[in-house]
Amino acid sequence: MVTADAGGLPRRGASASEKRMSLGAHLVELRRRLMISAAGLVAGMVIAFIVTDVIIRVLTDPIRLVAEARGDEAEVALMFTTVTSGFELRMRISVVVGLILSAPVWLSQIWLFVMPGLTRKETRYTWGFLGAAIPLFFAGAYVGWLMVPHIVELMATFVPDGGSLFYDTSFYYDFVLKLVLVVGVSFVLPVFLVLLNVAGVMSGKAILGGWRIAVLVITLFAAIATPAADIVSMLMLAGIMVVLYFAAVGVALLFDRRRAKNAAKIAGSPEPLV
Repeated sequence: MVTADAGGLPRRGASASEKRMSLGAHLVELRRRLMISAAGLVAGMVIAFIVTDVIIRVLTDPIRLVAEARGDEAEVALMFTTVTSGFELRMRISVVVGLILSAPVWLSQIWLFVMPGLTRKETRYTWGFLGAAIPLFFAGAYVGWLMVPHIVELMATFVPDGGSLFYDTSFYYDFVLKLVLVVGVSFVLPVFLVLLNVAGVMSGKAILGGWRIAVLVITLFAAIATPAADIVSMLMLAGIMVVLYFAAVGVALLFDRRRAKNAAKIAGSPEPLV
């Protein structure tokens, strides 16, 4: 019988009781996953810092659209209020864009920490999780970016005629980058519901049973993430998240049905001859 290794981590092929990790082993594993995630984040930040000029030009496109719509570019501009604003701006962009670029790294580390000691058959769930979570994260980030120009243009319409419109650089980029990142993460949450189902924490029926609360939370989240006056963006974001939630419910129910069939086969199979 194979036991745990010297570091306290279970080897492949160990029994269920042997796969239970001590608190110290969990902390060691957590530190390892955090270090790998941090290394991925630093690499993403370095890449993002190198191309910040390109990122800044892309992120300021909505402001240029507002300037063109108002007909006087002098009335619409970014405003740097401190001596260090330029450097702080580049660092903030580097952190957020670094998080986005390193998403495959830290998403995989979250999975590997939550689901340790996978058998060879169960490792296919790892590829399924990453194959769903990573595209969904980038799709969510893209949806968040598509919402930005509409939100900026809509909010600019509330400025009275003749009024100058100056965007504080810090607040503008915080708003844009946080919206992109938050929407990206929100798209991955249904995948974590499936993860909890695979881990045996929640059944598909339990996830489905809370659909009213889930829809309410999604609606509140969409309302908070988007400006109060932008009903279209709120409904679009909430609608996509509701669809993803029920898709996660469907996948969890399929997993439950498969496990039930396997359990029935095992229960109905004759005992092996000794």
